[in-house]
Amino acid sequence: MLLLRDRLIPLVGIILVSGIAWAYLALLANEMPAMTAMAPMSKPAEKSAALEMAGLLVMWWVMMAAMMLPSAAMMVMTFSTVSRRRRDRDQPYVGTVVFASGYLIAWGGFSLAAAGSQWGLERLALMSPMTAVYSPIVGGGLLIASGLYQFSSLKHACLHHCRSPFDFILNRWREGSAGAMRMGLEHGLYCLGCCWVMMTLLFVFGVMNLLWIAALTTLVLLEKAMPGGQVLARAGGILMIAGGALMIFRTV
Repeated sequence: MLLLRDRLIPLVGIILVSGIAWAYLALLANEMPAMTAMAPMSKPAEKSAALEMAGLLVMWWVMMAAMMLPSAAMMVMTFSTVSRRRRDRDQPYVGTVVFASGYLIAWGGFSLAAAGSQWGLERLALMSPMTAVYSPIVGGGLLIASGLYQFSSLKHACLHHCRSPFDFILNRWREGSAGAMRMGLEHGLYCLGCCWVMMTLLFVFGVMNLLWIAALTTLVLLEKAMPGGQVLARAGGILMIAGGALMIFRTV
């Protein structure tokens, strides 16, 4: 019963946070056609670069929370179980939210880079606001690069850590809030190493394309949770390479 509670509470928290993040993305996606139509009428002075970057950063960070928190559920629940057992033995323990916050901070770093990339691409007229890159060659290149990365040793080393929550918690346990934050950050960095190239495909399919956001979320979750997750990663890589080659071939 206690084990069920240890896992249920963080799981409900992840579902709530992810649900709020998905609701925010759905709201943005619904408003996107009107925002895109008004973009040519907007004057540069109406919105500062800092304010625009802040908006993009929030959008990307919320999107990463929506996409990546479900795949981190087993790791978060394992941390919660271990921390609860330490508390029952009168040992120092830390709330699970601290560990989860470290995880989200790691993806916050990626979100900052992605927001900066989108801002720059829009300024260079290579990408429409909140949609996708214009060039099929660039899009095809990103697909091929992401597909090749699915076969890399770095990808599979990071995926191995993401698929082994008990080993990670056991071998990297650190005391105190700072230690829990660092553990969450380390797990986030492994997760980032596993999936960051795949996240760049949002520039290909559309940053606010909810269908593709859901598809990538599902692929990441299956890679980490299914027994044959590493095989699935390679199969996805083959499809990405084929899709990228086809996209480029159509332009020739």
